[in-house]
Formats: sequence, C-alpha cells, structure tokens
Amino acid sequence: MEFNSTRHTRTLVNHRDIQNWVADRKGTPAIARVRDRFGSQRSKLCLKFGQTPIKRQVNVDDGMSPCSWTVWLAELDRQNLALEITPGSDGNYQFVERSRLN
Repeated sequence: MEFNSTRHTRTLVNHRDIQNWVADRKGTPAIARVRDRFGSQRSKLCLKFGQTPIKRQVNVDDGMSPCSWTVWLAELDRQNLALEITPGSDGNYQFVERSRLN
C-alpha cells in the first residue's frame, strides 16, 4: 500500500488490500465488455457498493456484470492498473496506471 500525502489518497496494488477495502464497504467486483473507438472489445472494471435491490426498467442496463475476484484481479493485473482510494470515504476510488507509481 502506498500513501500519497499531497492529495490524501492511497494507492492499492496488493490484491488482499484491495479485497479488504472493497469488503469493508460492502462492495463487489464487476466487469463489462466495451468497444473502443476502433471497435475492438476490452474489459472495463468497476466496483459496486451498497447495492440494494431496485426495480429497474427492462431497457436500463449499465452493462456491468458481477464477477469473481479471481477474474477481476487478473484483469486488473493484465491492464497494469492499481486502485487509488481516498481514506475515510465510502467507495470513492479511481483506477490509475501502475507505471505512474514509479
């Protein structure tokens, strides 16, 4: 775990740290297949927090599907991403490139 004091954020790379942070906020991993501007498919990672059953219209879909931690973390590694969080927040995060950490 790395701490960035200038922006009061933490960057999580370790799988266990990420899973613990998400679990503490009652979150789950999710993934979607999206197309880039060239039409190629890629995986988009997401974390869903505090989901309560809500009746949705049939045509409303965010495209995100729940997935296992194994799949989600493998994709995080494949894309060379880390999770940047704001300590004390409830699910405030963003993905950052690991190369940015060096």
